[in-house]
Amino acid sequence: MEVVGRVKDIELEDLSHKPLEKEIIIVDDGSTDGSRRVLKDIVRRWPDVRTVIKPRNKGKGAAVRDGFALATGDIVMIQDADLEYDPRDYPALLGPILLDRADVVYGSRFLGGPHRVHLFWHSVANNLITYLSNVTTNMIFTDVETCYKIFRREVLDGLKLYSNRIGFECEITAKISRGGWRVYEVPVSYWGRSYDEGKKIGTKDAVAAVWHIVNYGILDRLREKVTKKR
Repeated sequence: MEVVGRVKDIELEDLSHKPLEKEIIIVDDGSTDGSRRVLKDIVRRWPDVRTVIKPRNKGKGAAVRDGFALATGDIVMIQDADLEYDPRDYPALLGPILLDRADVVYGSRFLGGPHRVHLFWHSVANNLITYLSNVTTNMIFTDVETCYKIFRREVLDGLKLYSNRIGFECEITAKISRGGWRVYEVPVSYWGRSYDEGKKIGTKDAVAAVWHIVNYGILDRLREKVTKKR
């Protein structure tokens, strides 16, 4: 409820100071924590909010794909519901696209925005994943695992995504790098949770991310070359 209220409260404008319309799509990925009850309250309060209820959990990648498929706007943004990322960063994130300098924008937690002090090993894992991704994409990101990824509609229309879970982050980064799109990073604030507060990502997710970097950053390129030769 709170994150939707924050998104609703943000006033966005284009370069001529005309208000930008916001379309909110919520995907419930088979939750069992009472989120569906909250969704009913959200829809009663804001009838224009669209919701997708999935019968069982398939992972972030699958949920994001469902949201992408329903989105109708010219610019599409991902927002997690756990309040670690602040919608007040939207104007800065949209800036490079509205100025026609970028087709894709990543909101980086490591470029100087205010943030809760990171857990050391969690930060090491993030930096390693980003480094390995950069090696395979030949692009210099500082935070490929960030929630905040913003796209022009035509970027998403040209992508075929398959990862159901956390590997989505590495898959979409690899495919964007091969698309020749203009990509920017913008510093964002980050109010990270501890594991005691409900954070779930762990070592298994880091290992999976490395596999997806290899699969989509290296093996995909090889598969494309073989296909072109046939």
